Amino acid sequence: MRLYRLAAQNVKGNLKNYSSLVLSLAFTIMIFYNFQNLAYSDLFAAVGEMNENYSHMLIQTLSVVLGVFIVFFTGYATNVFLTRRKKEIGIFIFMGLTNRRIGRLYLMEMMMAGAVTLAVGIGFGVLSTQLFQMLLLAMSDITVEIGFLFSIKPVLITAGFYLLVYLAFILKGYVNIAGSSVLDMVSASRQNESVRLPGIVLLLKSVLGIGILSAGYALAVAESSEGVLEHAVLAVVLVIAGVYFLFGGMIPAVFQGLSKNKRFLYHAERTLWVNQMVFRMKKNYRTYAIVCVLMICSVTALSASFALKERYQSMVHFRGTYTYQLLSSRTDLDETAKKLIEQENEIAFGTHMPILYLEDEKKLQQEQQKPTGLLGWSYLKQLAQAAGLNLDVKEPKDGEAIEVSHLYLISLITQRKGVPVQVDDQTFLKVDEIHEPYLGHLQERMTFYLISDAEYARLRPLGQELYAYNYRIKDIYNYKASLEAIDTLVSLTDDNYTARIVTGPDSGKDVEWVKILYSLCVFLVMVFITASGSILFMKLYNDALEEAGRFDVLQKLGCSYSSLKRAVSRQLFVSYAVPLIVMAVSSYFSVCALEKVMDTSLASIRLVSVGIMVVFFYVCYRVSVGIYLRNARVYKNGGFHMNA
Repeated sequence: MRLYRLAAQNVKGNLKNYSSLVLSLAFTIMIFYNFQNLAYSDLFAAVGEMNENYSHMLIQTLSVVLGVFIVFFTGYATNVFLTRRKKEIGIFIFMGLTNRRIGRLYLMEMMMAGAVTLAVGIGFGVLSTQLFQMLLLAMSDITVEIGFLFSIKPVLITAGFYLLVYLAFILKGYVNIAGSSVLDMVSASRQNESVRLPGIVLLLKSVLGIGILSAGYALAVAESSEGVLEHAVLAVVLVIAGVYFLFGGMIPAVFQGLSKNKRFLYHAERTLWVNQMVFRMKKNYRTYAIVCVLMICSVTALSASFALKERYQSMVHFRGTYTYQLLSSRTDLDETAKKLIEQENEIAFGTHMPILYLEDEKKLQQEQQKPTGLLGWSYLKQLAQAAGLNLDVKEPKDGEAIEVSHLYLISLITQRKGVPVQVDDQTFLKVDEIHEPYLGHLQERMTFYLISDAEYARLRPLGQELYAYNYRIKDIYNYKASLEAIDTLVSLTDDNYTARIVTGPDSGKDVEWVKILYSLCVFLVMVFITASGSILFMKLYNDALEEAGRFDVLQKLGCSYSSLKRAVSRQLFVSYAVPLIVMAVSSYFSVCALEKVMDTSLASIRLVSVGIMVVFFYVCYRVSVGIYLRNARVYKNGGFHMNA
């Protein structure tokens, strides 16, 4: 039989066994292709040039993230293929084939499997282009007329990148086979990922894992006025390393200790699965660590998606607090402005208050480019009551200041308290930061600090007192009707400083790219979840094939089907539960880090994200039990019937 015919037969048989990995890798290729298709399309031209540029930049950035993931996932998939195939391929040596010919057989098999994966991925990518765009625009709440977009460039980029990565890994496999002995290949599927480790080594890895994880968690939630990105990158590296040591040391040590506890072991049929968990945890700890890291990425990305959507809506609402705002040195514009606006619109509410504007930069020694104003406590309290806004902070003491800021998408400064603010010859201590839209869109144009009434009166001679007049109309879609009157009012105050801000219902147009960002995050989450589920599912699938002989013996010894099913169910439940528990703990800190840079509470969002992961993996667990029993040849009829 020619090598290519033998390779084709092997591929046909193994595609069924490894369909979960092939399909999940094809799904990743499909998403990557659609990202590239979006990057080279004009789909976002209708949302404005700035939003279009931001959108393309985000797509390319997420494509890089997805590309890194494809490298990792392809490496894992090809390694799983190689490990499972080595035993079967090794038998061909007894048929007279040399290692090099066996290596060529492996290359042919992998090229065929890779071609099928690539064809399925790009094929479904092309077919799902419109669906992908519709889902993206629906989640982004952007109205754009779409059509079937096809370009050869995204196909070439996707195919070229995947083939480059795939060829590198299968050539590595060819070199591995060419240098392997017969014994290595025949026993490859039973070789552990690591040698059996003594207790002292497990203890050392446990201590390292806990220590490294703790350091990563501490960095993730630490407040800082600088170096936030460096801390975030280091925290990610430490958490990944900590998870690796945790699954390589502490968790196997715990199960090993349980297996030595006779009171625990000889209860509820635990002898049928606890010792097996000790072996599996030691053998597959790298896989469990990989799955756990992917779970953490999924929860963090999903939380980020929910948080970004919520923040976008809050930013638009923040800007729309007032329709018209005037900033003037005149103290008598309130009644005049109201009369002009009421000629065409009905005012829902209006507020006004003085602002101490600091013109000289030396009087406020802070590293910021926006102009700065000081707010008096009593003035702001009256404005909050008139506008129906919360003021849930205490009046600052003398020498204290509270920053009245706008809503940031993210901030690289997470230390928001205890920061000194120098005004003239006095140092104020920043004790808090609030984001209520007391001055609406004006808070994006200026930096405000809330101080006590006594401090405001003392500092009044240092700056110029301006007055902010703010009005919200009932019909915001009719805002243009009063615009000419407002502009006339501004133009008639030549002798005094007067400026205006008008905010219409389309005030969020310049940040519409945020909607695209949180929608793209959802697709990344789908890739991460699918990959983590596929990897764990595939590992358990292989474990079941290896356990078939052990279950044959147990059935012949008289173990009932119900007992074996309960043992398998508990073993698989623990296999899914352990990574989920580590993920739940680690994701708490990763989402806390997200809370810091977004300065908001994401507790409910994190619970929803973790809940989605739990539901997904529970479904995987229920499906895995039946497949595991079938692959391990555990039937209600018993082992004797199977051998008949």
